Amino acid sequence: MIRHSSRATVALTALAEADPALAALSLWCDHRDGDTTATAGTTITYGPDFAALSRPEQMGLAAHHILHVALRHSARLKDLGRRLGDTFDSQLWQLCADALVNEALLQSDYALPRPAVTLTGLLDSIGQEVSGPQALADWDSDRLYFTIMGASGDKRAADHARAYARQQAFAGDIHPGDGADDQQGGDREQAAAWAQHMARALQAGRAAGRGLGLIGHRIADIPAPRTPWEIVLRRLLTAAITVAPQTSPMRPTRRWIAGTAQALADTTRQPGFQAGHRPFTDVPRIAVAVDASGSIDDARLAMFWAEVLGITRRLRAEVILIIFDEAVRSVSRIDTTAQTVPLPDLPRGGGTDFQPVIAAAQTDGATALVILTDLDGPTGPAPKGLKVFWAVPQPGDLMPTFGQVIDLSA
Repeated sequence: MIRHSSRATVALTALAEADPALAALSLWCDHRDGDTTATAGTTITYGPDFAALSRPEQMGLAAHHILHVALRHSARLKDLGRRLGDTFDSQLWQLCADALVNEALLQSDYALPRPAVTLTGLLDSIGQEVSGPQALADWDSDRLYFTIMGASGDKRAADHARAYARQQAFAGDIHPGDGADDQQGGDREQAAAWAQHMARALQAGRAAGRGLGLIGHRIADIPAPRTPWEIVLRRLLTAAITVAPQTSPMRPTRRWIAGTAQALADTTRQPGFQAGHRPFTDVPRIAVAVDASGSIDDARLAMFWAEVLGITRRLRAEVILIIFDEAVRSVSRIDTTAQTVPLPDLPRGGGTDFQPVIAAAQTDGATALVILTDLDGPTGPAPKGLKVFWAVPQPGDLMPTFGQVIDLSA
């Protein structure tokens, strides 16, 4: 039988008296003694280093890991690693998660072992000065990670963030876990459950007027149940290029042929003609347009491209790759049977105009057009006979007048 942590008992007891919100959240965590202080799934282990801290620091560090659990950082770390593959920087994402958690705790009057990374410190290191309360309301772990990884095309941000991490002696303390949490329900169900736990805990904190309840409503990183964009894109493209059976007067049904033959043999009245369906000879065609001027980071671009290729292989569809900015720069047909299909180098920079790329997709007979862009450009009128999907890394105020937007930040 695994026993409750003896190292954290005193700190957790004091935390329960000081902060109703974190006291409620701690009840949904498993607290164990271990070799190091870390979070994995819903389990928090407390190492010998934890016992050496002062009481206020123990309370702050315990609260730090309780928030890791409540914000589902282990599950989200595992999910992003699966989706991004080799391009995913686990330590950098953990830096973002730690900075958000520490900022929330410091604004809630907690003490933390020093040095400690903070959200304001991390943002300052990449050249973005934002006040603490506003930063908590604006940033979540994923958005911060993709911004640092170069969503604006500036790769120096990641170097500055790593330098800040070294300066603060940062070491990741989140582990993906063993998947035990997934046995209790799917990812969306778990996200919904923790969103409810957080809502109830923060309500108790606000009523008490202390601890996390002072600022909890401003935490943008609170998990929300949502369908990953890959699944949304998969469903939309499948529906867009699925060809409905079409009748053909040149191909009667077998039932009509048999009925007519029987009527002739019996010298009875022949049945009315029944048109059959023509064979599926048309291969659906998908146009994928990449905005070379858009703020698309390499990690998300690679994930997007891999997902589109996977969809087209399953649906046996042809793919046309269009690179564009204010004009179409290149059009090429992609062999989806190849083991790997790398994207060509993008000519970064320039303006954006969507009208030429939509015209090019129509000229090539595409059934659906997926445009990876930041939406900053004229769209023109809605095209006829072409389904358009806008894959956007960070949807904002700019919205197209036609088509469907797919949020790649989901």
